[in-house]
Amino acid sequence: MTNQLNAQELFRAAYENRYTWDENFPGYTAQIQLRQGDEIYAGQVRINRDLSVEVSGIENEEVQQSVYTQLRDVITHRKRNSFEQSHGKNTFTLGATDETGAMEILVSGDAMGSNYKIRGQEICQVSRVMGRMAFTIDTYESLDTGEGYLASRYDATFRNPTTGEFLQKLQFEDNYELVGNYWLMTHQVVRSTDGNGQVTTTEFSFSDVKLLEPALV
Repeated sequence: MTNQLNAQELFRAAYENRYTWDENFPGYTAQIQLRQGDEIYAGQVRINRDLSVEVSGIENEEVQQSVYTQLRDVITHRKRNSFEQSHGKNTFTLGATDETGAMEILVSGDAMGSNYKIRGQEICQVSRVMGRMAFTIDTYESLDTGEGYLASRYDATFRNPTTGEFLQKLQFEDNYELVGNYWLMTHQVVRSTDGNGQVTTTEFSFSDVKLLEPALV
């Protein structure tokens, strides 16, 4: 029981130390430029107060969808959910501590078979299985906003959950700026390595980032 309680308390402290947007977040607009190899695309993005995403001005539908997906991923990590909402039904136990000092947190009751590692008050690894895909996200650097941490350099490795075969690796480098009272992404570089070792680099640049006017009550 003590082991479970300690594991839950440690994980909860790290979970609640993530930087998220509060209930007053008004949304924002920005200009987007996406660069992949010699190809450059430009358009506009809008994140609404309800965290819905709009992408416009990009004629290539595949690129527009890529920008939309990227922003949805960002929002998933900025959306504020209480610990009880996200993990209230789960049970936590401590696993091993690795050579870097990161502690393994084993979870039961999670539909996606999630396990974690925490270092200090930060989640530094997430491992999950989603259908035919298993993935592990390792965080190497983070930004301390004073209101929680933001992962700024991290990898996502995808494998076949049955065979362990390597499928893809994504390496991320993120930059944020404080706009008004909110930290918003201004730049992201994603290096994708496929199963054949081919590397593709995609760069997202956001400029003219402006918060929307708060809704009148």
